Amino acid sequence: MEQFAHERDRLLRSTARGLGLASLVVCLVCLAIPGVVPLGTLLSTIPLFAVFVFCLVRLGSSGSVLWPVLGIAAGLSILVLVQVPFDGTTTPAAATSLVTLAGGGIAALAIVLTGSLPRILILATGLIASTALVELAVPGARVLSSQSATVLLGWALCATFAYWLSATVPRAARQIYSIGRAHRAERQASETEAQRRQGARLLHDTVLATLTLLAHSGVGVAPTALQQQAGDDARLLRQLRLGGTPVPQSSEHFNVEPVEESALGHTLESVKQRFGRMGLEVSWHGTGQVLLPSDVLDAFLLALAECLENVRRHAGVTDAHVTITDDETTVRAMVTDAGVGFSLDDIDSARLGFKDSVVGRLKEVGGNARLFSSPGAGTTVVLEVPR
Repeated sequence: MEQFAHERDRLLRSTARGLGLASLVVCLVCLAIPGVVPLGTLLSTIPLFAVFVFCLVRLGSSGSVLWPVLGIAAGLSILVLVQVPFDGTTTPAAATSLVTLAGGGIAALAIVLTGSLPRILILATGLIASTALVELAVPGARVLSSQSATVLLGWALCATFAYWLSATVPRAARQIYSIGRAHRAERQASETEAQRRQGARLLHDTVLATLTLLAHSGVGVAPTALQQQAGDDARLLRQLRLGGTPVPQSSEHFNVEPVEESALGHTLESVKQRFGRMGLEVSWHGTGQVLLPSDVLDAFLLALAECLENVRRHAGVTDAHVTITDDETTVRAMVTDAGVGFSLDDIDSARLGFKDSVVGRLKEVGGNARLFSSPGAGTTVVLEVPR
């Protein structure tokens, strides 16, 4: 809020300075026209104009009340000097020039005089004095001449602008802070939801897969491999319970140390070894080494591992083929098996395994997945991620 108040005050001072300087220039030019005021009177006002200009310049960079007070004093002195000896000989042109000074130059200082009671008292003093002096300058004027009304209008406009801006800025600041709080809450909720989805995927891909093996008595898997997999899952659960955000170091190990960029080749070998221990022989074809950003590599490997897990659990075969290809923009993996296959219409759209662990993961990093299968003809899954 303090920053908004500082910018508001700076804007008020700059506006007062600009309006005041413009009005002083117009007034001085009008008074300098031959015949408007005597030359001696004009020369006597020059120092006062200089003081007024100096006060306005200082006002632009300082919030001190001294400069508005000195500016008002200089302006009122000019109004007095032009009319001395107050014998009613002030020309109409001079009176009009003084309206510009009183209703523009001096009134501009009202913009910075609405913030406190002492400042408002200074504003009222300047308003009454300048209006009265302009009224005296109008030959044969009745009470509240048009010139005086113009001065009052100038003061009213300047004070109204200052009050409006002073009231609007805090309200706008509160709205901005409110929007900021809502944005932070929404971002926090999104991050929490993303962490929840990531935890659900990790549990599905690791712990639930291990529990499925145990439910089937570990058929086709060596006891040592099953024991190692259970140990890895236990470590993962501890990290999740302690609030960590595990990322894959390989397809079966997780740590919390992020990396900038990782090679695909050595991580694919760990995937092969893992599923080899679990009874699925994976044959690799195509590109051997591809560099991917760590978040893209994580999603790619975990989606690939989930596809191979589906082959191991559902295809009814002991081997699968993975073909890795890449071009300038995309890395692709095609996972193929010659298993029992299935009808795509029979897939439950709510199944976490493919929809979230494969498709959802890849979409979060700008990738996608395509599935091809039919009963008795095996299954092919194409995974794509950006480089």
